[in-house]
Amino acid sequence: MVRTSIALALAVPALVAAAPASQQNTLDQVQRHLRGVTSMVADFSQTDRNGRTVNGTMTLKRPGKIRFQYERGIPQLIVADGSSLYFIDYQVRQVERWPIGNSPLSVLLDPSRDIARFARVVPTRDPRVVSIEVHDPEHPEYGRITMIFQREENAPAGLLLQGWVALDSQNNRTTIRLSDQRLNTQVSDGTFRWNDPRRQGRPGGR
Repeated sequence: MVRTSIALALAVPALVAAAPASQQNTLDQVQRHLRGVTSMVADFSQTDRNGRTVNGTMTLKRPGKIRFQYERGIPQLIVADGSSLYFIDYQVRQVERWPIGNSPLSVLLDPSRDIARFARVVPTRDPRVVSIEVHDPEHPEYGRITMIFQREENAPAGLLLQGWVALDSQNNRTTIRLSDQRLNTQVSDGTFRWNDPRRQGRPGGR
């Protein structure tokens, strides 16, 4: 079953920790990148803790909106509409809802947040890779997310998001890898609407 702890760990830890000044510079760069990307459409592959991998399309529109549309045959959907994050299972007609701020994804959805307050740089052996771990120590139940960026000269702030790893409060890990990223394209708010399977007579699925 696809779960909502959408997440990723691609970077290999380095042997030497980054200096504080370098940490702050990197966090500032990531913050500029997040604020410079108003929308993104990308293909994704999601791997859960059992090693099962599924594919689909991710659509992001800041602030607050994201949609994970899974490949045909998977009757599930994850979508945030600007205020809440929903996990919809059309097979069992079930909907789970969380405030966006209670999800590790909130750092991706709200670029106004100052990530320097609750993020740290995870050193990597590849200078082209930037890894940032984010969690709120006052709310461990929200889980944590490790975002992976590739240095890309033509991308906003010189970074391109490659994916992330999220850990929920039970240490369940999900890995998301992105490909074919298209930045700052026109995305309709209608993309983040969804059919409620709890209403009888509504079509299941999309």
